[in-house]
Amino acid sequence: MPKSNADVAVAGNGVLGLSIALELVRRSPGLRVVVAGPASRPGAATVAAGAMLNCFAEVTDSTDRHPASRAKFALARAALDAWPHWLEGLHDEETGLGPTLVAPGTFVVLGARSTPTATRSFDAVHAALKEHAEPHHEVAADDIPGLRAVPNERPVRALYLEREGAVDARAVLQALENTGRLLGVTFLDSQVSQLLGTRDAVNGMLLADGTELSAGAVVVAAGAVSQSLLDQLVPDVTPPLLHGTGFAVQTMRHIAPGFDSVIRTPTRSGACGMHLVPLGGGVEYIGATNIVLFDPSPGPRIGVTQSLLRFATDQFDTRLGMSAIQRWHYGSRPVSLDRFPLLGPTSTPGLFVATGTYRDGFHSSPMIAGHLANLILNPGSTPELLAPFTPQRPPIETMTVEASIDLFVSDAVETATEYGLRLPYFLDTDPVAAQARNEANQALERLDRPLALTPEILAAIRDASPEHIQRLNTYLNTTPPRRPAPTRADLVLQPE
Repeated sequence: MPKSNADVAVAGNGVLGLSIALELVRRSPGLRVVVAGPASRPGAATVAAGAMLNCFAEVTDSTDRHPASRAKFALARAALDAWPHWLEGLHDEETGLGPTLVAPGTFVVLGARSTPTATRSFDAVHAALKEHAEPHHEVAADDIPGLRAVPNERPVRALYLEREGAVDARAVLQALENTGRLLGVTFLDSQVSQLLGTRDAVNGMLLADGTELSAGAVVVAAGAVSQSLLDQLVPDVTPPLLHGTGFAVQTMRHIAPGFDSVIRTPTRSGACGMHLVPLGGGVEYIGATNIVLFDPSPGPRIGVTQSLLRFATDQFDTRLGMSAIQRWHYGSRPVSLDRFPLLGPTSTPGLFVATGTYRDGFHSSPMIAGHLANLILNPGSTPELLAPFTPQRPPIETMTVEASIDLFVSDAVETATEYGLRLPYFLDTDPVAAQARNEANQALERLDRPLALTPEILAAIRDASPEHIQRLNTYLNTTPPRRPAPTRADLVLQPE
């Protein structure tokens, strides 16, 4: 069996694994850092990402309601500030230059038929921009270059965010590898199959090709695959990871002009907004899909594909219907049970985790890499910004169970409407709401204790196999309930 040694071994060669490795060798030249992961990255989230550098554009009306949500926003905001310098520090092997923004600026548009949730999110984005003095301005639909929506989808409001945009995820991955290699990082083209060690200490990892890699510290940053590795040393103490299956299509323009900046709709429950990212030369990336499952899906669903293309053509530009499809992007995002990331050390000395980032991993990677590198090189107290996201924790609940059921119901009604539900004038959506409420209650009855979960997680629990539910309940029974953190509403003084 071949053997190798390292000071730090990183399991996973996505954007987080590569960024952490790069920060380690930058801060400690001569440190032996090895990154292991298949070069083809099958099903990886980073390869399929639209790579929008969106912080404020991701804000919803719940962002400011809970300390963990505010910490997550603070992490994203710090990353927005960090990206220009981060890109400057990455180098292409041939040109020596780093990747640049392929699409500077972001338009957030609110269509004429937007759902109530999307409208609240749009208002929350605008409020956050003003509160933090983030450069932006309101624009009219006629002032958005390239926009030609169908008449009944034409935006009624729009914001232009000056500092947010997008990069090419594939180019950033390549630049991270090139820069890391120049600074001494070693890359092994093999899947990590096993962590070596016990709960008392991690000793390294075993690769699928038989290589045994000894290391003083191990970072698990393997996306949704991280769960199987964590179960080996710290089972049933971290919020279970699910697969957030994301799908996008890359197209080539046939009818000009196309877009020069990112254009997207507000975030709504369970999914980021519909978005289009211009990659240059007439190439455009169109995405928005998200289905959370306990097991990875074998591929995109026909209905999701159909809706994605229809929504983009109707809401952004009818001329997209003439564009040529170049390729499909499909990947699995790591989603924790409570939708918050798992970042930092575990109870096993030397074992660190960086996963569960859902839709924020790419954008927040510069800040996550810096904090993780510092924790590895200078063990001690976790920075306040990462404190809510310690890997071994009870699930973070940002609302009551009753509120989570109501949210599931409203999300089901809005989704049905958005996807074309039409009722005669003498009927309303009560039957849809009743069915959704029944499904939410049935999902919660599968748990040994009720949890306040978001709609897409409740849907995954509803559809999960008995084996997954058993494992989830083992985690819930192993982890004591968290004392609820005060929300903004709790902090309001009540009259005596």
